[in-house]
Amino acid sequence: MALQGRMLPCRSREAVVTVKTYEDGIMDGCLQHPRLEKKETFRSLSQMILLLNRLIDLEYCLNQPLPLVQPEYEEKKSMAVFRIQILFREHSTWQGRLIWQDQNQEVVFKSVMELIELLDEILAG
Repeated sequence: MALQGRMLPCRSREAVVTVKTYEDGIMDGCLQHPRLEKKETFRSLSQMILLLNRLIDLEYCLNQPLPLVQPEYEEKKSMAVFRIQILFREHSTWQGRLIWQDQNQEVVFKSVMELIELLDEILAG
């Protein structure tokens, strides 16, 4: 069976996530993506994941590569800035890279759950 129909490689699946606050597992911040006209705010980690998933869905409809997002830094100090690169999405899970801009660190994740756990570990620590 060919992989082409099951696993689609990354085209423009990179988002910049700026975390403003993270307390007791509640994340507040904004997401930048080439398909968004402006930064989109979110009030929870699940809201951020669902927004990013909808943006990935648009890739299949429009099928056009997009430029990388340049983070817009605000005057207010943010807690952390991440680049989330989704390399593959198969069914309802993602595989990709989480790049912590502030610390110049990169880690690979094999599922959305693993991404959530990585974000929690970084932000709670």
